[in-house]
Amino acid sequence: MLAKLSSRPAFRRCAFTGVLTLALLGAGLPALATADDRPQADLSRFYRQKVKWAACRTPDAPKDLQCGKVTVPLDYAKPGGGTLDLALARYRATGKSRGSVLLNFGGPGGAGVSELASDGKEFMDLTNGYDVVTFDPRGVGQSSPVSCGEGSDQGSAAIDEDTTESTDPKVVLKQLRKAAATCAKYSGPVLPHIGTVNASRDLDVMRQALGDKKLNYLGFSYGTRLGAVYAAQFPKKVGRLVLDGVDTLTEPLSEQGIAGAEGQQTALEDFLDWCVQDIACPFGTDARSAPDRAVHLVRSLDQDPVQTDFGDTFSGQDLVGAISQALYSKQMWPTLERAIASLVEDGDTRAIMAFSSGGTGLPHLGGGGGIVDAPDVPLDNLPAALMAVNCADDPDRPTAEQITKNLVGLRARYEEASPVFGRYRLTEVLMCYGRPRGTDYIRADVKNVDSPKMMLVGTRGDPATPYRWTVETAQRLGSSAVVLDNKGEGHTGYASSKCVHTKVDDFLLYGSLPASGSSCQPDSTVVP
Repeated sequence: MLAKLSSRPAFRRCAFTGVLTLALLGAGLPALATADDRPQADLSRFYRQKVKWAACRTPDAPKDLQCGKVTVPLDYAKPGGGTLDLALARYRATGKSRGSVLLNFGGPGGAGVSELASDGKEFMDLTNGYDVVTFDPRGVGQSSPVSCGEGSDQGSAAIDEDTTESTDPKVVLKQLRKAAATCAKYSGPVLPHIGTVNASRDLDVMRQALGDKKLNYLGFSYGTRLGAVYAAQFPKKVGRLVLDGVDTLTEPLSEQGIAGAEGQQTALEDFLDWCVQDIACPFGTDARSAPDRAVHLVRSLDQDPVQTDFGDTFSGQDLVGAISQALYSKQMWPTLERAIASLVEDGDTRAIMAFSSGGTGLPHLGGGGGIVDAPDVPLDNLPAALMAVNCADDPDRPTAEQITKNLVGLRARYEEASPVFGRYRLTEVLMCYGRPRGTDYIRADVKNVDSPKMMLVGTRGDPATPYRWTVETAQRLGSSAVVLDNKGEGHTGYASSKCVHTKVDDFLLYGSLPASGSSCQPDSTVVP
């Protein structure tokens, strides 16, 4: 579920997972109290605002989509200082409205406004009772977007194909520090204040600005982390919450990276088995040799990147990032096949880049806190935001000693999990090196939530957020969590399962919550 380039593919690709572990310059955030403990007076000016809706200026936005904004503090510890404007979009309720339901499509780094504009039809049933609202979180999309310029390439170069026992660790560490400095340069003042703890507080300001006493919410993948944090911070403000494709609240980035590599490798092999049945498959028509061809393509592009229309280069690691986005839904497989074919046959990167980028503009130095026009969102906003949020959310940091001692062994472990995605996932983990320590709040305090019942949807064949995370998170959240077991395939269930879709809508619209442990069978096996 991720928003990509200007064509904005389906929302299913937005769930770029809590699984994936990029982390850059997110600053450590203090453990925050619940809503009832925080000093309300300091934030009163933010809680008094109301959203003013108008026609969207987003290119090709549907005529019935409205856009607005809400203003939040840059730093909640200093609400009298700088501010940020967060971009919102909505479809109005078609009948009598009971308020709003807020959507988060995942990531971290998924831009909600462009996603709802391109794929809002998935949620039209909810307009029977709600204004369907989404937003670009701080640092994402049009809301003060972060960027790394060449920082991501610098981080990847630190762990290149020639990493061996003889590799000078000082060179690796220097490259990682250089990547962090580049991200800080391009991202501006929002970077130290990015992360889920602050995004959750932003969510509560939105709730109030929308005129809702309680938050009704549907979050996918990373959006489940955001929803769980909100329930812990604001338990008395929870309305009807649905978490689909449940993220882990406890596993460190290093373990998430291994899980991500393994899950993506399995998904890739499924894609290749499908692809080779087509004579036009860019990996040939032999299922036995296709995986090796995929590895060869990645390595050849790392050695000899191709030029893009933006004047920079497209490497094998860029291809891995794009493929990882496209594998979350089988519905994207035909598009992925054609995009890779265009790359292999013509050197055309436009189609494949549409899976991995979060904007259309070139990197630019971060500034003010106002809404950014859609064409000016940096091309690398999605991965840059994902890095920053995941790092801010995780308190672990690899030390220089750990990196220098374990680099070769770590790389071998990751490449054993996936010869295609291993290096990419390891780079994501190591790019936390030297960054301010992330918050302890999520791991330590998001548990035993005293809120109304919420629905957690876990999909058995989910390649990004393993079903066990749904079970573990439900146990951690306590008696408030009710699990719906989706026995299908793919990342998240709402868009791929009619059963899940119906049960989620019934809960959000009518409060009809299935018993914990209820299940949905795959659509193909359902008897009419």
